[in-house]
Amino acid sequence: MNAIMAKRGRSAITGESQTTRDANFRSLDFSETALRIEMKINRELAFDAASMRRIETVKDVLDFFEAATGTN
Repeated sequence: MNAIMAKRGRSAITGESQTTRDANFRSLDFSETALRIEMKINRELAFDAASMRRIETVKDVLDFFEAATGTN
C-alpha cells in the first residue's frame, strides 16, 4: 500500500487503525493494489461490492486482501 501511496506523492500509511479516508487511500489506490496482487499471484481476485463497502480502516483493507487471496 505504501508503494502506491509514494507513487502518488502521498504520505506513508502509519498505522492499521488509520481510516482509509485519513490515509488518503482512495478507490483508485484500492484498484491498483488489487491489480498488483493479481499480477503477483497470477490469478484474478474474487470479491463483491458488499464486502468492499465494509472497508473503513487500513487493517480492513489488509484483511480484505488476505481473505481474497486465501492467505489468512
